[in-house]
Amino acid sequence: MTLPFARITDAPIDEAAVRAAVEAAECGAVVMFHGIVRDHDGGRGVLALDYRAHPDAERFIAECVASEAAASGLRLAAVHRVGELRIGDAALVAAASAPHRAEAFAAIERLVERIKHQVPIWKRQHFADGVTEWVGL
Repeated sequence: MTLPFARITDAPIDEAAVRAAVEAAECGAVVMFHGIVRDHDGGRGVLALDYRAHPDAERFIAECVASEAAASGLRLAAVHRVGELRIGDAALVAAASAPHRAEAFAAIERLVERIKHQVPIWKRQHFADGVTEWVGL
């Protein structure tokens, strides 16, 4: 069995590698999700984010990808970035491929939600007013 393409990295995410991990001749649809750092949250300006991960976070993300791939029968991949991220940086890139688009869209939705709820990654938001706040602790 091939291990899932699932990583935690402190480097910018190689979006082409995530896509390449799921592409196959029998798949007519590749759906990509890019979770991008935005400049606001809850009506407050955000300057940057710091993501921190549990030492076993890569195992957790791999389990999410493998489990969703087994349940759907589709090719899935995901990479989450940690460290200091700026506005516009990709924090999470995930991909799903399937023979048809509806399956790929549904699979990517399930995968992203699962990663958000099961992978021990926390973020600290740096607001424009100088306040910082941890989310997900």
